[in-house]
Amino acid sequence: MTRTVLPTPDQVPAESKPTLDAFTKTIGFTPNMMAAFAKSPIAFNAWANLLGSLSKALDVRTRDSIGLAVSEVNGCDYCLTVHSFTAEHMAKLPADEVLLARKGRATDPKRHAAVQFARKVIETRGQVSEADLNAVRAAGHTDANVMEIVALVAMYSLTNFFNNVFDPEKDFPAVAPAGTI
Repeated sequence: MTRTVLPTPDQVPAESKPTLDAFTKTIGFTPNMMAAFAKSPIAFNAWANLLGSLSKALDVRTRDSIGLAVSEVNGCDYCLTVHSFTAEHMAKLPADEVLLARKGRATDPKRHAAVQFARKVIETRGQVSEADLNAVRAAGHTDANVMEIVALVAMYSLTNFFNNVFDPEKDFPAVAPAGTI
């Protein structure tokens, strides 16, 4: 059950409105998470800027796969619905790849290494081993790519934590709850 009241369009703070309106135009509707997040212009705009910058990191399939893996570990059912939808419809990942990503795996070796590493980062709170770092590098990821993976883990964790705290109503197609796959 949701733990925050969504603002109506006229209740959205003026400092959040341009960012929220841009998302609404791009997506075609205003996701409940974004409406709730927009109540804090500071947090919402910081997240939106980070999202915009990280949308240039790696490739869309890898980004969505990392989002799925991190959301699974963090038990964020809202984010799992969002990332499952975008992975299938925007990144064009088949349903079986979406499930693999939730488990921290992928059929593509380079994406698999990135997703495995992301999962290790979140599970160990960044205390990865030398072997973990060597494995992602051996798959062809540069140190810059590794930094992007860490940044993606942090960004996805931010939305996971936000959604786990405030539990906005899900407005994307339902998926199996975290931990049940």
